[in-house]
Amino acid sequence: MSTYAAPLRDMLFTMKEVGGLDAICAQPGHEETTPDLVEAILQEAAHYATGVLDPLNRTGDVQGARWHDGQVTPADGFREAWASFCENGWNGMPAATEWGGQGLPTLVSTAVLEMWKSSNLAFSLCQMLTLGAVEAIAHHGSDALKRRFLEPMVAGRWTGTMNLTEPQAGSDLAALRSRAVPEGDHYRVSGNKIFITWGEHDMAENIVHLVLARLPDAPPGVKGISLFLCPKYLVNDDGSLGERNDLACTSIEHKMGIHGSPTASMSFGDCGARSATWSASRTRGWPACSR
Repeated sequence: MSTYAAPLRDMLFTMKEVGGLDAICAQPGHEETTPDLVEAILQEAAHYATGVLDPLNRTGDVQGARWHDGQVTPADGFREAWASFCENGWNGMPAATEWGGQGLPTLVSTAVLEMWKSSNLAFSLCQMLTLGAVEAIAHHGSDALKRRFLEPMVAGRWTGTMNLTEPQAGSDLAALRSRAVPEGDHYRVSGNKIFITWGEHDMAENIVHLVLARLPDAPPGVKGISLFLCPKYLVNDDGSLGERNDLACTSIEHKMGIHGSPTASMSFGDCGARSATWSASRTRGWPACSR
């Protein structure tokens, strides 16, 4: 039984009177996003949050995600909910139409995202991390990376993560030790990361990990950190999935209140993980390599 009720009147009032919804809808590229359409979107999102996500909230908290031999199984119902979530187009609302998203104004997508957070925080974190990875690749990735990864991520067939924290560093990014060693047209990434939200699961075909690591000649401190793209499964030239990359989920945490979200400990490069990368000093395309 659902207990969540989206505050639609308050949302619409705030969007119109404070957020300037009419002016935003009149901007170039948003002409089709009328106030009536926005209201219809919010009503449908509220219906989905109440009818699908909120009933799973307690299931996720009581049952939780389950780890076994490096594999993570979400709580009952999560996999089916993710499939319907993506089929209905909710995952790609804020993403650019170029990559299969809906290109809706941030004001609109933020209100909808708030419903996902309120009705089922654990579930919503998978989309949140994926959208963050999509935005990072869209803004800083090479054209090759964008073509290879953005469309399946926006569609929800692949999900995304951000790998920052390390056991010895905590929130001190300057103390990161993970390394990325150039090898031909790709990099070998090695290191351990903790607290990786939705770092492992079976709801999507692939998981795209964005990993902070240092090049061999990197200066100390935060200025020496680069960002590397390490997919769970390597991606072939035609976009199909190849063999399993050298990364593994060694355990999951048990966080109070979000048991349904697998918070993973990740190990990279025990046998030599591969990645594509971009950094302040260089931009590289997707490596055509095999393990």
